[in-house]
Amino acid sequence: MRVDAFDFDLPRERIADRPVSPRDSARCLHVRANGLDDRIMRDLPDLLQPGDVMVFNDTRVIPARLLGRRGEAKVEVTLHMRLADDTWRAFAKGAKKLKPGQTITFADGFEAVVEDKDGGDVRLKFDRGGQALMDALKDHGHIPLPPYMGRADDERDRTDYQTVYAAPEKEGAVAAPTAGLHFTPDLLARLEARGVSRVFVTLHVGAGTFLPVTADDTADHRMHAEIGEVTAEAVNGVHAARAAGGRVVAVGTTALRLLESAGDEAGVLHPFSGPTDIFITPGWRFRMVDRLVTNFHLPRSTLFMLVSAFSGLDRMRAAYAHAIDTGYRFYSYGDGSLLERCDEDIPA
Repeated sequence: MRVDAFDFDLPRERIADRPVSPRDSARCLHVRANGLDDRIMRDLPDLLQPGDVMVFNDTRVIPARLLGRRGEAKVEVTLHMRLADDTWRAFAKGAKKLKPGQTITFADGFEAVVEDKDGGDVRLKFDRGGQALMDALKDHGHIPLPPYMGRADDERDRTDYQTVYAAPEKEGAVAAPTAGLHFTPDLLARLEARGVSRVFVTLHVGAGTFLPVTADDTADHRMHAEIGEVTAEAVNGVHAARAAGGRVVAVGTTALRLLESAGDEAGVLHPFSGPTDIFITPGWRFRMVDRLVTNFHLPRSTLFMLVSAFSGLDRMRAAYAHAIDTGYRFYSYGDGSLLERCDEDIPA
């Protein structure tokens, strides 16, 4: 499809640079097959049914943006995929003169060697790995806020840009699964009381999620791979809910993409561990997900393409026009939506 089919005018003031408080007071646009309803996120228990299962991404965001020097030259890198305990792929600014074998110094005694380079994408081998590297990132790294926020990160973002259920042992994301930012312990408890179960999967969101689509046609866009895991426990939870007539509700496009990667053509979910570069556009036949909780995405983005595949391009254009006209807040710290899947809009 033409990428400009997913374009729309988004006023800069509609992009949120801070979240609302409390988190579950954010607005929620319920996009149904036959209409739109303005709600708030804490209404979710009323919009779901007993027996439904919600699938959350429990990845934990790390301070993945590093400012360093190669000699006198400044270099900025944003880690986007862990290759080994001490080795990451990263997007680099100021990479034009970087060469394999050169060292980038981020702080006294904290360095990385450039092992290879492909344009602005480099492979870095750090002078430490495992928890020692995570500790160094916490001391010297920055939260990689989306560039569209137009500001630097601060200490508050270390809490705001993390879901309340992010697992300490699941560190590795360089972008938050932002639909999950709306959930509070109280909202999770109310969903449980409603009879909505939950399972957790892990997709370490990469910085590639921020990259614009520069191709004219979706067929020419290359997605960056991200590492994910669906455990047998999560598979059993999803299958049990579906067998009892419940719906699968993905919390975020990251959870949805991982579920669709791990599901087969017959709609059976399987354990999964490894990279996925799944790219979902209109015409995709969804196998695993019935409802989607997600934020509002940017024009021409792969995520707006995904929600258009899920609920129909015309329906999502109308929903986004309504959201813009009525003051919904967009992007990572913005408001949310609950989308119903509308297969009838899939082109032949």
